[in-house]
Amino acid sequence: MPQDLIALVADLGGTNTRVALTRGATVQTDSIKRYRNADHGDLASVLRAFVAERSVTPDAACVAMAGPVRDGVGELTNLDWIVERDAVAAVTGAKTVAVLNDLQAQGHALDHLTADVVQTVLPGKPARDHAARLVIGVGTGMNAAAVYRLDGRTLVPPSEAGHVSLPAQGTDELRLLDWIARKHGTPGLEDVLSGRGFERIYAWLCDEDGTGTPLDAGAIMQAVDDGTDPRATQAARIFVRMLGRAASNLALIHLPFGGIYLCGGVARHFAPHLEPLGFEDAFTDKGRFADFMPQFPVHIVSDDYAALTGSAAHLMELLS
Repeated sequence: MPQDLIALVADLGGTNTRVALTRGATVQTDSIKRYRNADHGDLASVLRAFVAERSVTPDAACVAMAGPVRDGVGELTNLDWIVERDAVAAVTGAKTVAVLNDLQAQGHALDHLTADVVQTVLPGKPARDHAARLVIGVGTGMNAAAVYRLDGRTLVPPSEAGHVSLPAQGTDELRLLDWIARKHGTPGLEDVLSGRGFERIYAWLCDEDGTGTPLDAGAIMQAVDDGTDPRATQAARIFVRMLGRAASNLALIHLPFGGIYLCGGVARHFAPHLEPLGFEDAFTDKGRFADFMPQFPVHIVSDDYAALTGSAAHLMELLS
């Protein structure tokens, strides 16, 4: 039965891969292991190491990866790895194998999240059951995916929303857009709304001021937390403003009355700064639709293993 299913699930990002075993839709937390991608040549090497260490042949396997997937084949956006469903089956011995975009896995996890890992940023209004929802991931990269419930099943269409053209409002943002275009090519959302995007905002401010040394994202965020660097706070304010606007643009496209869920390491680090740095103002700044926007609830997901849970939940639905 699906609830007794032993599955191998993997969350493959640009920097690390986390692998775990699950029973049904429940991740066996004591089985979770993190691998540095730099120490391995491909995903098969990671999975081979995990399977050998655990001496297990799972019934099924699912890989959630940070990149576009088509017909069971995916390519990581920020790492030169190809993931193929047949190769995953060969390494793991699993008879049922799925390959998802990582935001699809986050969407499949929503119905399995506990209240303690969901922090409300904007309360919104109550919605009917099965209202559309939206997950927005901000971490090494950026993406978003709509989540629907149809006939008792979860549908999460794939998306590569992080690579749409970067919108800009006002002269300062236009200068930022031009600076990114000169330094890094055509700017997309991910060129601002990601860890390296945050670094680019700070580097641009250094260039604007004609002084200062660019910092990595961790150092900038630490300065924001400590209140020791006004430029870091300004960079965070720009980041939050553009995140609010991107979320509201996506909300108007998908109408997620069931809620918007921000996930990913960068989103979690920004959680305490969203309110003071103007997320709500940016989210509701929609002209004639300003009064329409407050009905969308916005949440932060703090469960770092949600993509693993979502992968298991997807397999459960496939086999039920």
